[in-house]
Amino acid sequence: MNTDEKNGWTPFSHSTEAVRRVETAPETPQTQSDTYRLAFADSEFMTRRDLRAVRLQLELLKPEMALTERGIRSTVVLFGGARIPEPGGEAWAAKNEVQKKNLEANSRYYAEARKFAQLCSTYSSTTYNREFVVVTGGGPGVMEAGNRGAADVGAPTIGLNIVLPHEQAPNEYVTPELCFNFHYFAIRKMHFLMRAKALAIFPGGFGTMDETFETLTLIQTGRMERIPVLLFGRSFWEKAINFEFLAEQGVISPSDRELITFVDDAEEAWGVIKTFYELP
Repeated sequence: MNTDEKNGWTPFSHSTEAVRRVETAPETPQTQSDTYRLAFADSEFMTRRDLRAVRLQLELLKPEMALTERGIRSTVVLFGGARIPEPGGEAWAAKNEVQKKNLEANSRYYAEARKFAQLCSTYSSTTYNREFVVVTGGGPGVMEAGNRGAADVGAPTIGLNIVLPHEQAPNEYVTPELCFNFHYFAIRKMHFLMRAKALAIFPGGFGTMDETFETLTLIQTGRMERIPVLLFGRSFWEKAINFEFLAEQGVISPSDRELITFVDDAEEAWGVIKTFYELP
């Protein structure tokens, strides 16, 4: 697709043409000066602290445009531990024997996440992969399982990666043209929720809990519509977070517990979504 077909005809020259022309300009002291670079093509300028507001806008806009062009209207978000191995896999993150034993036992959640993503994506295919598209953080563990389950049934799947000091490559199951990378956590979180029709939350650590409570806060305060928030593994979550205690202490309303649905397997979770949205 050429530039005219993608962006519509205009009598003005496109910015891409300007970039090419600048690159072929004669080398002189003037053209080699930093100030001569086109502002939008100047990476040093674009990464200045003064340009933070512009970068935030770009990080919001780039994935939004790609998802809109793809026709994706809604998603199912999978959160969960990056350290959970697939069944039979190595508990690579374990620091001691207790962690190794527990991570290997929790590998069942990898299997359930993969199966859940298969169910979501099988239904998504009936909508030409526009609704209930699986999205994860694009990393290993539960995230990999979610993307893998979608790939198992030939469905597109989204990965929202983020640059970290211990950055890993995106998992191999993310659809390449739907694999995004972020610098700002806040914008990444927005993209997780902007199209979300359901959240499936598997056992995980600080990152999983951060994303879970942010979503619950948005729903609780009425800033986000009610959607199914599915916590996989009642035994894990009731030990990790004492929701009853929070209600007893009055820091949440008794009815706030109804924002969460505990599930233990993929079929049960998909059944909750089907009932909530009255899907066939």
